[in-house]
Amino acid sequence: MKDFSYITNSHPAYIENLYQSYMQDPGSVDPEMKKFFEGFDFAVSSGKASSNGGTTTTSDHASVATLDWKKEISAYRMILGYRNKGHLIAETNPIRKRKDRGANLDLGFFGFTEEDMDKTFQAGNLIGLGPTSLRNVITHLQKCYSAHVGIEFKYISNQKKVDWITNEIEKKFNQPLPLETRKRTLEKLNHGVMFEKFLHTKYVGQKRFSLEGGETAIAALDTMITTAADNDVQEVVIGMAHRGRLNVLANIMGKTYEQIFSEFEGKGIPDQTMGSGDVKYHLGYSSEVETPHGKRVHLKLAPNPSHLEAVDPVVVGFSRAKADVLYKSDFDKILPILIHGDASIAGQGVVYEVLQMCDLKGFYTGGTIHFVINNQIGFTTDFDDARSSDYCTSLAAAIQAPVFHVNGDDAEAVVKVADIAARYRQEFNSDVFVDMVCYRRHGHNEGDDPKFTQPHMYALIDKHPNPREVYTNFLMQHGEPDAKELAKEMEKKFWADLQDRLDEVKQNPLPYHYQQPEAWWKSLRRAKEEDFDQSPITGISEDSFKKIFDSIMQWPASFKPLRKVEKLLQDKVKLYNEEKKLDWAT
Repeated sequence: MKDFSYITNSHPAYIENLYQSYMQDPGSVDPEMKKFFEGFDFAVSSGKASSNGGTTTTSDHASVATLDWKKEISAYRMILGYRNKGHLIAETNPIRKRKDRGANLDLGFFGFTEEDMDKTFQAGNLIGLGPTSLRNVITHLQKCYSAHVGIEFKYISNQKKVDWITNEIEKKFNQPLPLETRKRTLEKLNHGVMFEKFLHTKYVGQKRFSLEGGETAIAALDTMITTAADNDVQEVVIGMAHRGRLNVLANIMGKTYEQIFSEFEGKGIPDQTMGSGDVKYHLGYSSEVETPHGKRVHLKLAPNPSHLEAVDPVVVGFSRAKADVLYKSDFDKILPILIHGDASIAGQGVVYEVLQMCDLKGFYTGGTIHFVINNQIGFTTDFDDARSSDYCTSLAAAIQAPVFHVNGDDAEAVVKVADIAARYRQEFNSDVFVDMVCYRRHGHNEGDDPKFTQPHMYALIDKHPNPREVYTNFLMQHGEPDAKELAKEMEKKFWADLQDRLDEVKQNPLPYHYQQPEAWWKSLRRAKEEDFDQSPITGISEDSFKKIFDSIMQWPASFKPLRKVEKLLQDKVKLYNEEKKLDWAT
């Protein structure tokens, strides 16, 4: 049931008929309505449902229903309204106010006034609060669906998925993070912010396509990998464009700072195996990491050229092949993560082309996590001039994938959403989207001044604190008074470590063991000049040929082929048996 206006606008007799249908057969009404009627019955039998506050007897039952159904149904409609459209008013943008997209979630839209706010409603049962005031119902719904996270999921037809997401958001999401998780989050934010700051200080004006403004992505990826490993994932394959790639290489993949700095200094030795080598923010990497919970995970970051989303089919194809070859098609063992930009995910056709195949048997990977670093600008173009849809992720609805829109300045919300996304993927082996709304501190690259095309936006960004500063202040205001000192200590240590690496103090790369397909490739020798002096012998024996030919020219006795197909094969057999000839069709 999506819209209950037909109930609230109907004569009370209609509501009574609906209730009578429930009394005769509870299974004949919508499951949510069944819960609602059960709650109302309980209230009536307990003497709590009278509109005038008095005790209700059985003889009053019908009149109580007539008086109260309309308000209760309106409260139920409000709950559905927030589940459906709360994302339209969620505070997901860290630098400017959201557009009014007509969510219609105000009191008056549902027929309520301020006088109703402290009345008790049975509809509170539907969101786990029990009978409670309308004020409490609205406060809870706002925390779940219109704070720093907005969720699109009501287009999903699989009720198990809908119930799972609803339960996660309405009953678990607002619980505070454990202290250890908070420390890990602050540490990852520190790594992300200070890495960019260091490069910006040491290599002024050099292109690096920084992550500044979206550094919370590092904490998000760290959480996804940790949660995935806790849920049986042994390998994560990542695809991304160049924005933030150096930060991901350093702080997620474990590529040494020494290697990265060597590339900036022009001293790195490029890999010429597949051609002339590529710029540092296009390179791939492989590593093995240990998560905070002691699980070891294989990580792969695929190389990617400047065609931002070209890597998408590479990553999912690679993941499918690895799943079949290494993990016996157990898709829980390998997780593809695609990191998108907001402009490229909306604008490049390859995204949809890959996405629409996600559930086809030949292309299935067990679900991909799509993480969008949404900095609200494509090159120089504001999103209002770049796309027609409300969101850059609107194509997710085509495959009924949920989308979690989250404010990139709220590190805890981002970490919680990343955890939910990883568990959802493992639970349902389906695609899921996280749209982290942030901003871009610099222009398209570090040599570009964005104020020429976006003066108002960048006036706001110039004054905006970085995500680490925002999270430090949050911790101080929420029971962690030592957060500021801890952040300073982390900053000092990390900066010193980076300076040491730059000063060529040795840093040991993470250990890495080649997987079987890689070992097979490495076992192949390179060609020598003499290999081309003559053609290799590729023929097979007549006996081998006869065995293959006889096998492919027959069909099971129980199978009746089309007459044309039968004739085609018989002609090939006749040609070989009578004339000892083969043609290309054979």
